[in-house]
Formats: sequence, C-alpha cells, structure tokens
Amino acid sequence: MSDSDPVDAFVPTLRAAAATAKLLAEAGLAFAPTGDDLDAAASITRSVARDPGQLQTKAAVNTIFQQTPAALLMTEHILSEFGHKVVQEAEQVRNLVTNKLVNETENPDPRVRLRALELLGKIGDVGLFNEKREVTVTHQTADDVKARLRAKLESMLARIPEAEVIEPQEDIYADDE
Repeated sequence: MSDSDPVDAFVPTLRAAAATAKLLAEAGLAFAPTGDDLDAAASITRSVARDPGQLQTKAAVNTIFQQTPAALLMTEHILSEFGHKVVQEAEQVRNLVTNKLVNETENPDPRVRLRALELLGKIGDVGLFNEKREVTVTHQTADDVKARLRAKLESMLARIPEAEVIEPQEDIYADDE
C-alpha cells in the first residue's frame, strides 16, 4: 500500500491515540504541552481545513504516530470541538468559489471567460493546468563520484599555493561499496 492509497482510519486512529494518551496521563505519565505540540496540532488542523480528503491516506494516518501525547490530545480536542465547522466552512467556500467561476465562464468579456476557465482547470480535482516539474536523476558509480570529488578537491587545492595533496594509505571508501 502506498502513502496515497485510500484508508478510512484517520479519525478513529486519532481518537484511539488520544484516548491512550488520556489513560497514560491518568496512570501518572506527566507531559506538559510545548510550543511544538501546539504547532503540530495547528498544522494538522490546517491540513484538515485545507483538504479534508487528504485524511483518507496512509500518510495522514502515519502523522498521528509521530506526535507526542500532548500534541495528540490537542489535535483531538481542536478537531472534535472545531473541526466539523472548519471542514464544513472550507468546503462551502470551495464550492462557492467554484460556482462563481462556473458562472464567469459565461461572461461576455473573453478575458474574464478565459481566466475563469483557467482557474477552474487549476482546481485540485481537475488539475488541468498544474505546473509539472521534471526531475532528472543521473546514476553514477561510486568510482565516478570519487573521481569527480577528487577532481573538485584538486581544483580547489590548486588555488592554495602552500597546499599539498597527501594520498591515503588505504581506501577509506572500501566499506561503502
């Protein structure tokens, strides 16, 4: 299963983890919330508000397991108290903007129509005009990398008049291969 495969476990996992943290606190584990805990809870809450659908991924569930007990309790509290409202309002705003853009596709001004269509195409679910980035990976052997590194170091040493190159007595990279 990849990190983007759908799952339906974020909220139940969060509630279970928060319940476990509560039990640990009742059993005597002392943990005080820190600024990092608050930041983590706020970050998760913002993610929920931005894209509630992202909660249905394995990666989202895995974020729960990376939180401290205090962060889990804060996140669970924020989402249970305010989450439903935040999610509903974010969806309402998203729907309103989408509907307004659809209306603008009938505008008599061709510039307005084109811009509305472009923005509709950029909606995450549509993804027509998302900018794509291409990453080129160059595979090199360890010997090639060593040779490039040696050449770079030698060119740097050439700029220092009193520098002397000392050859290693043994291959320090022997274990890396």
